[in-house]
Amino acid sequence: MSSEPAMNKYVGGITNYKVSEGKAVEVTFRGHLDDTVIDILGGLRSTCICVNASKLKELTKRTTYIRVQEQENQIYN
Repeated sequence: MSSEPAMNKYVGGITNYKVSEGKAVEVTFRGHLDDTVIDILGGLRSTCICVNASKLKELTKRTTYIRVQEQENQIYN
């Protein structure tokens, strides 16, 4: 479902048939949400331009997705 702290907060704990997934990491304040959304939208626009997609639905037709088996973010370790 989610990390252990999230399960404790929203579900009331971890039952015996569920396991926690992921980590709970506190991230320092990086600015307002508006700026983050604008950055994400800019990245999406750039991606659409690079693959010649006029709509988000076209991304799956114009790109090849590669499954990454072992990806590890060294920052939080």
